[in-house]
Amino acid sequence: MAKNELKLLGAWFSPYALRVQIALNLKGVDYEDIEETLFPKSELLLKSNPVLKKIPVLFHADKVICESAIIVEYIDEVWTHAPSILPQNAYDRAQARFWVGYIDQKWISSLKNILIAEDDEAKKPDFEEIEEIAERLEEVLKGKTFFGGDTIGFIDIVFGSFLSWTRVIENINGTKLIDETKQPSLFQWAETFAVHPAVKGLLPEIDKLVEFAKILKLSLAAAK
Repeated sequence: MAKNELKLLGAWFSPYALRVQIALNLKGVDYEDIEETLFPKSELLLKSNPVLKKIPVLFHADKVICESAIIVEYIDEVWTHAPSILPQNAYDRAQARFWVGYIDQKWISSLKNILIAEDDEAKKPDFEEIEEIAERLEEVLKGKTFFGGDTIGFIDIVFGSFLSWTRVIENINGTKLIDETKQPSLFQWAETFAVHPAVKGLLPEIDKLVEFAKILKLSLAAAK
């Protein structure tokens, strides 16, 4: 497929756009990367995703696909050559979708709350929530290289897309969210995931993201 027939509207700081990039890299598909500033939102974004007005948006010839998890599944179904992103077994696919939903609902919400919290006391419930999520994911991962087994799969892509933002929260607060002692499997998974050929070079630089986080904190706080 010609590169100009497949385009991704995303942003360097977006974990949701990142997961689409990883999925496309896994499949070895060429695409054009279009940077969306969001401040203000571009006409292209507003036109292509008028309902949610969010990135990422994937343009596949004359088709427009929105929402990152849906886009990743679409990529897996359209480009069927190996490696598969979702499991072939229906039960295993259902389980993967369950954990993806759990991560999207719980992890990112806690990261956002910690980012905008005014003091340590306000952050405490979300740090506790993060620890509980990490412990659950440690159990799911235990004994495997990736959540998908020996190769990166759906859960890996979704959770891995938050790694840089997780490091930002650790950096700002001086607290480990994925602890080598408490979650050894998860800690090793994060190291392995970051250097995978489909991921390496895509994860945002932490220092750059920390500076962006300061701007985002003001924006999120104002929107509360």
